[in-house]
Amino acid sequence: MDELRTLGHGLGMHGETVLRERRRPSGEVVHELVVNGVFAMDSTETASERELAGFAAEARGAVLVGGLGLGYTAAVVLDRQPGPARVDVVELDPHLVAWAREGVTPLLARVAVDSRTRLHVGDVTATLTGRGPGTGPPWEAILLDVDNGPDFLIHAGNAALYEDATLAAAAEALAPGGVLALWCQGPAPELLARLRRLDGSAQEHRYAVQREGRRFSYVVLTLRRPVR
Repeated sequence: MDELRTLGHGLGMHGETVLRERRRPSGEVVHELVVNGVFAMDSTETASERELAGFAAEARGAVLVGGLGLGYTAAVVLDRQPGPARVDVVELDPHLVAWAREGVTPLLARVAVDSRTRLHVGDVTATLTGRGPGTGPPWEAILLDVDNGPDFLIHAGNAALYEDATLAAAAEALAPGGVLALWCQGPAPELLARLRRLDGSAQEHRYAVQREGRRFSYVVLTLRRPVR
C-alpha cells in the first residue's frame, strides 16, 4: 500500500491547495498537486510539461512561465544551456510560491534558488495585459500552463486567459521571433482558431502519453511572432 503524507496545505481566496507526497512500495516517490479537490498534476508523467518548456529552447533573454505547478516547466527552461537570462514565473496561488521558496520539494527549491528566477504571485492574465506582476515584456517565450485548458478549468477565472484580448496582448508582448505556447489537456479547436485569427501560422502539437494504463493526447498550441 502507498504511504501518503501532506507536504503543504493552503486555503485562500482561490480555494484549497494541497501538495502531497506518495511513497510506493517500490520506493518511488511521487509528488501530487490537488486544487479545490481536483487532481491537477503529479510527477509521474511530466513529458508534456517538458515539451512545453522546449519551445523556449532558443531563448537567451527573458521567458515568462504562467503557472508554477510542481516546477517542471520552469526547471527545464532553467536547465537549458546557455539558457535565458531571466525567467518570470507568475503563479496565482501564494502557497505554491511559498513552498517553492521554502524548498518543500527538491524541484521547487531548484527553481526558487536559481538567480535568474523571478517568482511572482498573481494572475498571469493581468501580467499579459499590463495590470499584474512580472518584470515586463518583451519575452522571447511565453509558456502558459495555468490550468487544464479552456475546456476543463479548475479556476473559473482562468477563462479570461483564453479570450481574444488576452491572446492578442500575449502576442504583442513577444519579442520579434518569440513564441507563445499554451498547454491543454486535450484538443482545443476553438482556441486554435482564435490563435490562427491572430496569426495563420499558429500550430497544434499533440503528445501521446500513458497514465495508469490509459492513453491521453495532451496538446500544446503555439504562435510565433514574425521577425521584423
